[in-house]
Amino acid sequence: MKNNKKVNRVSLLYKRLQPTGVSAYMGWNISCMDGNPAFPKPPVPIVPPVPPDPNAPVDMTTRKASLDAAIAAALDGGTVLTALRNEALQFALDGLDANAFYVQTTARYDLPMFLTSGYQTVSNNHGQSPVGTPSIIGMDNDIPTQLAVHLTPITNAIGYEVQILIANVWTTVKFSSQARTIILIGLTTGQVYQVRARALGGSTGESPWSVPSSSIVD
Repeated sequence: MKNNKKVNRVSLLYKRLQPTGVSAYMGWNISCMDGNPAFPKPPVPIVPPVPPDPNAPVDMTTRKASLDAAIAAALDGGTVLTALRNEALQFALDGLDANAFYVQTTARYDLPMFLTSGYQTVSNNHGQSPVGTPSIIGMDNDIPTQLAVHLTPITNAIGYEVQILIANVWTTVKFSSQARTIILIGLTTGQVYQVRARALGGSTGESPWSVPSSSIVD
């Protein structure tokens, strides 16, 4: 009997991104796959196994950390450091590829399930043009130790990354699938926080960062 169901095919456009774009895409993907009941056993674990398993593949969180360190080390150039960055990049892409095809196999006929993975399908791919930069249009502190960050939605974004400034270092604290209200938790009462955000997706993988905004936490 002929099967007329539409088959979802995973988009591999993340392979065309610059290393920083791949890292941002990995962060988004990790946030979507970690604890996702639709994809309980990816071939490459999302986080380090507990207890440690020496026979398990290196997890995606560790691969992303290695890529970020290699990117930072290669900023000053040099053949050896660039080669190490490229090696870390390939290792990260290998992990993304393995899990991509697991997602494709698991959710081949279920698009809503597929999209919970953070991967995009070929038919649903938003990567044809650069993704726009969101603006922070407001921050609320209605609940103690929390900030609700409100961004302008970007049409072709697959998600959003939010950072706060900690000891003069911008640090990612949240990935979100939507822009209107992103809750940051575990903040310190009485401290002023600077916040910035960017959209993920498009042909470049990520937008420029928004203009930072600040708010005190009560």
